[in-house]
Amino acid sequence: MIYTGWKYREAGDKPTSFGYKIIRFLVWFFSPKLKVVGEEHLPKEPCILVGNHSQAYGPIAAELYTPGPHYVWCIGEMMHKQEVAAYAYKDFWSQKPRWSRWFFRLLSHAIVPFAVCVFNNAHTIAVYHDARALGTFRESVSRLKEGNRLVIFPECYDEYNNIVHDFQDRFIDVARLYYKQTKTALSFVPLYLAPRLKTLYIGEPIAFDPAAPYDTERQRIKTALMEGITAMATALPRHRVVPYPNIAKKDYPYSLPLEVYHK
Repeated sequence: MIYTGWKYREAGDKPTSFGYKIIRFLVWFFSPKLKVVGEEHLPKEPCILVGNHSQAYGPIAAELYTPGPHYVWCIGEMMHKQEVAAYAYKDFWSQKPRWSRWFFRLLSHAIVPFAVCVFNNAHTIAVYHDARALGTFRESVSRLKEGNRLVIFPECYDEYNNIVHDFQDRFIDVARLYYKQTKTALSFVPLYLAPRLKTLYIGEPIAFDPAAPYDTERQRIKTALMEGITAMATALPRHRVVPYPNIAKKDYPYSLPLEVYHK
């Protein structure tokens, strides 16, 4: 069963707490409602959707609006109460003005019970960058083989352009592992989330080529995804882009320079 709106999608093997269902409903109720454009581009078979993070908007949109059964990659530290506060402050709020950082340090501790509840009950796959990473890839392939889609937000803090930050590329290894087990080439589908336009755009898929040299193929797919997202964003009416870093709203970049927009 899949969900419509705020209703929860049953997955059979992942029970959910009543508290999570309440939180999920409240997030859906108070967050901007999104329109999904480009759903016809989605392959019928399992695939990996790759999008711009847009701070907290990306994971929220992925959970609420991704069509069909899916799992979202989630940083593993947000699932363990001993690790949430340190990770949340470093990744979400460490770039805030110095005078306000005391507040965000407190906030990082206040969100611990909510984070643990949400990320352990939502359809997530824990992502690690240590010896536990192999488990991330094994579970990802298992979920794909069940018929689910994966949703991944691989931006890092290195700048690429005004639309997306540079992508980490190890997530592409899932396609190689999946091919080894199934002899089926996965497709990667670019997503562009535009919170200011209240729309989630789905681009055309990029097929993994198992016959190509792997390092070359990893770079090709990474670049094609970033360029595909950029092309979707710049084809839209000029708008503010919600960037990956949690910076001041007045510093959010525009999708197009003003002079280009008026041509």
